[in-house]
Amino acid sequence: MSIFKNPSRAYFSPEKKLFESLYNILGFYPKNIALYKLAFRHSSASQKLESGIKDSNERLEFLGDSVIGAVIAEYIFKKFPFKDEGFLTKIRSRMVSRAQHNKIAFKLGLNNFIEANNQRFGTSKPNSIYGDAYEALIGAVYIDKGYEVAQKFILKRIINIHIDMDEMETKDIDFKSKVIEWGQKEKKEVKFEIAADGPTSDDKQYEIKLFLGNELMGTAQHVSKKRAEQMVSEQACIVLEL
Repeated sequence: MSIFKNPSRAYFSPEKKLFESLYNILGFYPKNIALYKLAFRHSSASQKLESGIKDSNERLEFLGDSVIGAVIAEYIFKKFPFKDEGFLTKIRSRMVSRAQHNKIAFKLGLNNFIEANNQRFGTSKPNSIYGDAYEALIGAVYIDKGYEVAQKFILKRIINIHIDMDEMETKDIDFKSKVIEWGQKEKKEVKFEIAADGPTSDDKQYEIKLFLGNELMGTAQHVSKKRAEQMVSEQACIVLEL
């Protein structure tokens, strides 16, 4: 009989503390505890298996990211039945951003479980580690319990409790300022270049390219020059995990 069917057996497990902690986070006992331990193992603390694959949370992170994206997309599609694709894309982007996932990880207390090489990072781990662990946790839930349980967890214990939908709908993030501040901090030149001098004659849109130093970070088009700059800056923020 599995621990999920008989939760009292968790008390006799060597992983009793982890079982109880995960129950408090998830609302159910895991069946395959090894999956969840793997979800919290950063690549810096991993070892290569005989297959050549790292014994880390990277594959679970990949899977979890896709599951979160699917659940969020369906949720906002139903919540906003009269909004267009542009609005839905904007809300989804805010809900699945790296910064949002990092915040959720801390709210769930996942920072207390992450296994990483402290000698590599010292006392200052990159914030992305925490968001990655959250995504990997969702991947573990999906494999362990299936899509419906993962979906229920995201809807009931993440969106309902930890995400302010009013804020997601109304908050405008100044991505351009964030990129400029990052450039100043990292001593990188931030350049916005207009591909055409004013709106193009064909589609009446500005095309803006963003460079960090000599590296092209993205291109965006919009009828508003300021909006195009914000759009391409948002692309850069995703890459830079800001």
